[in-house]
Amino acid sequence: MPTLNIPSGRRHDIACLGRLAVDLYAQQVGAHLEDVTSFAKYLGGSSANIAFGVARLGLRAAMVSRVGDEQMGRFLTETLRREGCDVSQVQVDPQRLSGLVLLGLKDRDTFPLLFYRENCADMALDADAIDESFIAGCRALLITGTHLSAPAVRAASTRALEYAARHQVLRVLDIDYRPVLWGLTKRGEGANRFVANADVTTRLQAMLPHFDLLIGTEEEFLIAGGVPGDLLASLRAVRAVTAAALVVKLGAAGCCFIPGPVPAKLADAQTAQGERVEVLNVLGAGDAFAAGLMTGFLRGDDFPAAARLANACGALVVSRHACAPAMPTPAELAHWFSGQRPARVDTDAQLAHLHRTTTARPQWPELQVLAFDHRSQFLDMARQAGASESRIGTLKTLMLGAVERVIAQAGLQGRVGVLIDGGAYGAQALAAATGRGWWIGRPVELPGSRPLRFDGTRSIGSHLISWPAEQVVKCLVHYHPDDAVDLRLAQEQTLLALWEATRTSGHELLLEIICPAGIAPDVAPDDAVLRAVQRLYNLGLRPEWWKLAPMQATGWQALEQLVRARDPQCRGAVILGLNQPIAALAQSFRQATSGIVRGFMVGRSVWSEPAQQWLSNRIDDSALVDGVAANFQALVQAWRDRAAG
Repeated sequence: MPTLNIPSGRRHDIACLGRLAVDLYAQQVGAHLEDVTSFAKYLGGSSANIAFGVARLGLRAAMVSRVGDEQMGRFLTETLRREGCDVSQVQVDPQRLSGLVLLGLKDRDTFPLLFYRENCADMALDADAIDESFIAGCRALLITGTHLSAPAVRAASTRALEYAARHQVLRVLDIDYRPVLWGLTKRGEGANRFVANADVTTRLQAMLPHFDLLIGTEEEFLIAGGVPGDLLASLRAVRAVTAAALVVKLGAAGCCFIPGPVPAKLADAQTAQGERVEVLNVLGAGDAFAAGLMTGFLRGDDFPAAARLANACGALVVSRHACAPAMPTPAELAHWFSGQRPARVDTDAQLAHLHRTTTARPQWPELQVLAFDHRSQFLDMARQAGASESRIGTLKTLMLGAVERVIAQAGLQGRVGVLIDGGAYGAQALAAATGRGWWIGRPVELPGSRPLRFDGTRSIGSHLISWPAEQVVKCLVHYHPDDAVDLRLAQEQTLLALWEATRTSGHELLLEIICPAGIAPDVAPDDAVLRAVQRLYNLGLRPEWWKLAPMQATGWQALEQLVRARDPQCRGAVILGLNQPIAALAQSFRQATSGIVRGFMVGRSVWSEPAQQWLSNRIDDSALVDGVAANFQALVQAWRDRAAG
């Protein structure tokens, strides 16, 4: 752009310096903060939100800040890292805790904030640890206003700005005025966005000449200019101390761009109209706007195109419950600008689906899963062996050792998983498996139920609240498209309830479909499965995973065509075992040449015989692990042989 001199050929597109903290958002919308009973944890801090948003949009972002040497600090850096943001310049404070904010959502205009930031880590950002070579490797440096509010962080910001100027890095200030963080309000008045203060204006104006681009709301330019109640006069006061280009955010009215002299009327400035949406929460809108604006500018867009992107990002975030996680992906924005979306964001099922499926998430190019989520089968085995039911939990925990061994022998990390129940039998093994980086599935169906019922609950949504986010909801349903109408409808309603629950909880969903034999003798098994999948797609279900019985090559190819047409974001299908011999499963793997098939999830074929021997005290723990590991390894090899062939 002619008004912004942005270098090219640098390692990073943008580095964001400033607040990096934990946001705890009230889950009870409409309640006073005093009455809130639960919170959702997100990455927060204006600079961090911008870095996150820019990274999500595909730019090479970096964060310059400081966190505590504790769990929340690691949560913050891991969240940024997963999104593709460089965190090498995030300092770790050995003494201070990471910052924390509690946020309420009383209504669209009332959002109480409590900042827990007294002597927090990011306000102790060390100027001497700012790396000049790192700043020199960035095209832009964005700083937010809080890090101009106190001597230590102002010194760190000044150091970074000096390096940026020396290396022709574009210097950007998001004014982000929070009076409470400048010590101008009571602690409980964090939502207050404007308090006139001559000292703050003086301190800001001393820093404004060091920037090339300023971004702010009307209120933020009032504090920067120092003329309360007169935006144009404040803008002229800003222009008197800096030649920086100005972007003024006007809320729903959009934004305007002032690269040179301030016009006589704001309406004479180049203006981009805003987006009309139903507002849930205005918190984070400015951060999303800045992320979109900087993405546009750094991609070489002119102001109208960059502002269009910025306004869309802000509109999407205000319609959602959070800031950083609410940031849109390129796929969402493509849909947003396609002209095919409904007027209300909250009714756009495709937009919601894209937000779930196109954000950063663990990748599973293939899956080899040991399934021992069985409950009734293990109980039957224990009874046949005359063993105590209490031994089943120990047995399942021992099976983790077999998985560990196969991971080590076959190099399966990032490709291995387990299916484990969370009840009395599997709880200990499930807890031990969670957090290792494995794929984790957990069943919800009542074993053998038809029509489908959930195990241990009638309220699946409330049940999922206690589940770790990494655990995938697995549901086996004995479903045939030619079932009696009442039975089919009953099962479909239960599946729809599960679908809605997982969309709210954020858990991925694996649907295991077994078509009972004898329902429609003239229908080929593969055709029944394909019709079942199509029917569930017709109902609006789009699970992340399908788990299906072995099919012929033509069946898998037809499934791939169906899935690609109905849900391109589907992760894929896996093959279930049906207690077939390993040799038979190996043969079925050879039919699974379609790219939709990502692997297998097999149980009894692997562990049935060793488990029976162990429960009967014919083998010890070591032999059990040996036997299960050998069978699992044989299946892994069969899968590899299929891929190689």
